[in-house]
Amino acid sequence: MPLRAFNLHDQVVLITGPAKGMGRAVTLTLAEAGADLVLVGRDTAEIEKVAEEVQQLGRKTLVIKCDVTSPEEITSMINKAEEVFSHIDILVNIAGGTGPLETTSWETTPEAFDQIIDLNMKGCFLTMKAVIPGMIERRRGKIVNVGGTFGLRGRALRMAYSASKWGLRGITKSTALEVGEHNINVNCVCPGMVDGPRFQKVCNERAARLGISAAEARSQHEEEYALRRISTDQDVANAILFFASDASKNITGQDLAVDGGWVI
Repeated sequence: MPLRAFNLHDQVVLITGPAKGMGRAVTLTLAEAGADLVLVGRDTAEIEKVAEEVQQLGRKTLVIKCDVTSPEEITSMINKAEEVFSHIDILVNIAGGTGPLETTSWETTPEAFDQIIDLNMKGCFLTMKAVIPGMIERRRGKIVNVGGTFGLRGRALRMAYSASKWGLRGITKSTALEVGEHNINVNCVCPGMVDGPRFQKVCNERAARLGISAAEARSQHEEEYALRRISTDQDVANAILFFASDASKNITGQDLAVDGGWVI
């Protein structure tokens, strides 16, 4: 496929959760593809560091502090973004949380359940709701939600997180059906375990529960994957670039597992 299909030159991308974990890799990958970026999240100190890297690549950035679970803050954020860039071509929803770890359904508190549902589902719903009218008006747009493989298969001891990612798939697919006639694609990238601090926390929790080392816990995870390796931030970033670009122009409402072969 010609490399120009992955060119995002002159495209404006709004990314939630653009700095931590896989967010930094996604942000830099889209910038390298030519996009200008609106970087949104609560920890603007970390986002500013990534914004500096983007600017060194010759791309424009706008950093906006925003809680994606707040309708009022989302509205304010979109207004600020459109004052600078006039419109949003692509939305990438990365912001999210892990929810309770190593916790049974009956031990999960209502507060912990509500928190992860709000962040992983409502946050994506609100940003999509905010950008879609403009995309419909321009008759083009791309939306990429970051789900998870626990939204493709159930996972014991991760019920709340799994529920939130199953729900995000429903949001993605239903919206894709609604906006397809307006030339808008909506897809979901579903990472498995991704190497980094969050995965290390998962390994530590498993190690504590089973009385094993963190290294042994990691090996247990690796053995669950066909390729026997944990995904990297860049693996996920490459999949998001695919869905954000014209390379995927006739794909919508789909889930792409980036997991080394766990969901097969």
